[in-house]
Amino acid sequence: MALNTIGPDCSQLTRRQWEHAVAWLLLPTTFLIAALSLAVPSKIVAQDKTAATDAADWISLFDGKTFAGWEGNLNVFRIENGAIVGGSLDKAVARNEFLCTDKRFQNFELQLKCKLVGAGANAGIQFRTKRIPNHHEVSGYQADMGEGWWGKLYDESRRNKVLAQQAAGQTPPPVHADQWNDYRIRCEGDHIQLWLNGVLTVDYREQDADIERDGVIAVQIHGGPPSEAWYTDIKIRELN
Repeated sequence: MALNTIGPDCSQLTRRQWEHAVAWLLLPTTFLIAALSLAVPSKIVAQDKTAATDAADWISLFDGKTFAGWEGNLNVFRIENGAIVGGSLDKAVARNEFLCTDKRFQNFELQLKCKLVGAGANAGIQFRTKRIPNHHEVSGYQADMGEGWWGKLYDESRRNKVLAQQAAGQTPPPVHADQWNDYRIRCEGDHIQLWLNGVLTVDYREQDADIERDGVIAVQIHGGPPSEAWYTDIKIRELN
């Protein structure tokens, strides 16, 4: 039994008719490719603009060469290999010392690399902090550093206690002894968050309305045995 066919008998088509038929069949695909070629670059351009804007928001607080924008005891702090170094491996650290920014910050995200060298080394990154008049100490929040202290939020010279830390049972962040570690600090209103090497360790809400919501950034070397605290790639992004 013969099958009914729809359309012309393809065996009777000339070469030119074949070319026209194929062109009509490919037309929807051509339009689709054209549409995608227009849409994809637009998306990439938008992503590139967003990334460029985000990058422009970050400000370096340390140029790797000078203490411009910072103040502190330069008998204790020095610059070595593009990093701020507090303390010494040759002698004990007599007391807590802090190198502070000249500028105050309120709502921000801070990122930096840090490491401790020496047995018993201890230090921290201060934020929303102020100098205590006529004293070497400061008062304010600290992202703590040191064995048993990494990733904790401490209140330096104010309430003098750990305010928050990673919840029990959670996997602690990896800490690289004598190597660089990444600290990220975010403050927005009463909300404070800390990340150590990409792991959220603190998610804290300040309940005391009298606690100041702005202050300087500072890096510390804690008084104690011969030791060093290193800091580099310090950058900040202010939040609206």
